[in-house]
Amino acid sequence: MTARLPTPVAPGPLEAYAARFDDVFSALGQRRGFREYLAGLLLPRERNKTLTCLAGAEPMVGINDPAVQRLQYFLSESVWDPEAVNDRRVALLRADPATAPHRGGVLVIDDSGDRKDGHATDHVSRQWLGRLGKTDNGIVTVTTLWADERLYVPLHAQPYTAACRLPRGTNDPAFATKPKIAARLVGKALQAQIPFTAVVGDCAYGDNDDYRRELRQLGLAYVLALKRRKGLWAPACADHTPIDAARALVWGGPDDPADWTRVQRRFRDGHHETWWAADARLGPWGPDEPYRLVIATTDPATLPDKSTWYLTTNLPRPHGSAAADSSHPPADLAQVVRLYGLRGWIEQGYKQVKDELGWADFQVRSSVAIRRHQTLVMAAFCFCWHTWLAGSPPDGTTDPGDEPPPSPGENYSNGGQAAEGRGKNQLRQPAPAVLAVSAAPRAKLAHPLDTAPALLACLVQRAPAP
Repeated sequence: MTARLPTPVAPGPLEAYAARFDDVFSALGQRRGFREYLAGLLLPRERNKTLTCLAGAEPMVGINDPAVQRLQYFLSESVWDPEAVNDRRVALLRADPATAPHRGGVLVIDDSGDRKDGHATDHVSRQWLGRLGKTDNGIVTVTTLWADERLYVPLHAQPYTAACRLPRGTNDPAFATKPKIAARLVGKALQAQIPFTAVVGDCAYGDNDDYRRELRQLGLAYVLALKRRKGLWAPACADHTPIDAARALVWGGPDDPADWTRVQRRFRDGHHETWWAADARLGPWGPDEPYRLVIATTDPATLPDKSTWYLTTNLPRPHGSAAADSSHPPADLAQVVRLYGLRGWIEQGYKQVKDELGWADFQVRSSVAIRRHQTLVMAAFCFCWHTWLAGSPPDGTTDPGDEPPPSPGENYSNGGQAAEGRGKNQLRQPAPAVLAVSAAPRAKLAHPLDTAPALLACLVQRAPAP
């Protein structure tokens, strides 16, 4: 049998990471393309990470540069399976004690859209784009992410194809709603043996009865948001929406909270917030029913829109009558708030893969090329985690009880809440620093993306085009 030709070595610590994917690729050009693509993604962002940027060529005039053409062929024409690459990446996460998911974390489901012109690119259509806050022409991808108070890593992603792009519309066998795609991705996480306490998601998934039913059929716990005015059929004199149920709870002020329980939250940026949580009753939901309705807010008197959560969960109340018949462990109000609060990490992850790693900067049209690009971006993101956790953060270690900091201009309640005493035996402290710590701190970025790009920039022997 002919020995494999040696692959050009990737810069610095990237080589050790990339080498663990070598057997997934069948050709030397694929293994080289994998290294070159990741190295380009990890360089500090000076312009959109198009193929010319990744190859270090000048925009437009450098499109025919051999390095650019190699990456174009690797992404669009070469024969390799993005699912196999992603499976290997997830397996590496599980095998590394520093990044291995554990039962104390959550599986976050969400979708994110990015604007794209024209209609020739697969999956692109006129649809709601959350990042822009409006309906526009673009592509939406459903993603899953595992997170605890310390770590957040992407697992799987699948672009959504709108019915208008399919020959038979919603009746086409290839059509799947976003909640249906989300359920498939949850199934992939189970197949990959990813442990977690519960599935969490916003009201786009919590309001979907079929999605909640599929999670129950899989035997999974969930903490999902509901729209505050999600209506139920009920007698005229009864409550009809979650906000009605919240207003029916008794509140006598901080000194006499009555139905409400104080929940203390601590964020990564050092500040603390006092929240209040309560079990409410609405239709089939109740404290001792199989499905609970939990209200969490900063002010039970006014229920502010931007800092009030309306949550449904199948985790039973401790010492409640439903706990004995439930297959899930009991969760008090603080634990329910903690689990849903970890959903904020997926928003942080979106900012990093989009603002730094070029998630939406692809210039390819086929579905397989788009999925390959997304797979490579997630691989680059996880390399940052592996690299950072091999050393220590530039400004000190992270307290396991800290939550993600809220981002300016957004709902400041997005974050994770650590229940006192939980998870400390599962969290691992970084080893002594072995990486360069000269990376300039970047607003809104966690440590992994502060360190790895600067590290690679020092090692790569070509500078990006001006």
